[in-house]
Amino acid sequence: MSEQEWFSKDFYKVLGVDKTADKKAITKAYRKLARQWHPDQNPGDKAAEAKFKEIGEAYAVLSNDEDRKRYDAIRAMASGGARFSAGSGGAGGFEDLFGAFGGAGGFGGGGHNVRFQTSGMPGGGAGFEDILSGLFGGGGGGARFGGDPYGSPFGGASHAQQAAPTPEKGGTVRAKLAISFRQALNGATLTIKVGGSPIKVRIPAGIKDGQKVRVKGHGKPGINGGPTGDLEVAVTVKPHPVFSREGDDLVLTLPVTVSEAILGTVVDVPMIDGNTATVKVPAGSSSGSEIRVRGGGVKTSKATGDLIARVAIQVPDKPSRDLKKLAKEMAKAEGDLDVRASLFEAVEE
Repeated sequence: MSEQEWFSKDFYKVLGVDKTADKKAITKAYRKLARQWHPDQNPGDKAAEAKFKEIGEAYAVLSNDEDRKRYDAIRAMASGGARFSAGSGGAGGFEDLFGAFGGAGGFGGGGHNVRFQTSGMPGGGAGFEDILSGLFGGGGGGARFGGDPYGSPFGGASHAQQAAPTPEKGGTVRAKLAISFRQALNGATLTIKVGGSPIKVRIPAGIKDGQKVRVKGHGKPGINGGPTGDLEVAVTVKPHPVFSREGDDLVLTLPVTVSEAILGTVVDVPMIDGNTATVKVPAGSSSGSEIRVRGGGVKTSKATGDLIARVAIQVPDKPSRDLKKLAKEMAKAEGDLDVRASLFEAVEE
């Protein structure tokens, strides 16, 4: 957009901000409108596309301090705030335009206006084009009103033409997904709906409860032609009735009887892959004793865990008379054995 077009463009109105708005307010308003009118959000809508372009042009000017100053000056001219006359001495003459620039660094300090002659007037005074060229930083050919429709009326290329809005990646969309224990171990490709659209999510083998999976390009639309954001899926793993997970190890509770724990035994335990493993329960095993099956745990790209069978001695809810009789005999055989001595010693430490 050339600066000639600024006369008819109210960029503050386009962004919906006050003329005194600071950069933060301007950027906030721009981002909100850019998301609303982005072509990705309004596919095939030419009016939305034009609106999005208009918003970008407004932001490009108002976010640049130098462009904004020039724009405000141009708009002041367009709104009738400055009046021009070829004569001298009359109130409201051409010099009023530049009286506002008085003071330090301006064109007329101490409350006195500077008089200027229009181009071609006798006396060698500064021409109108020369004045605008000096005011707005034009170089070479001076200022232009009319003439080249693609040039800047104040000389040189405008910052609005040079600096396009910076592309920004779209925001992240977040979702949740609950999967089975077996899907977490083996991996899976599942489909979820986000905003009504089905999206395939690849679950890597060995994923843990609470971990997140990122699907690129399925987030919020980018800004100013930036890339689309990502979809972030938080995974919840449902518990399994037999197995639990500790790191890369799988753990199950292995029930044994009192006699099996005392005498020792050999039993089969289930594996997560549907097979079985034969393990030896050592004689004298207590509840909590662990029997390890190498390689029977979680398999990931980095490591493979083990299966841990954790012994739990089971006693019948309603022991028979014979079992009670045997228990009494076993108690006599235990003699003065105190299995809780270490418990009290640990308390005193």
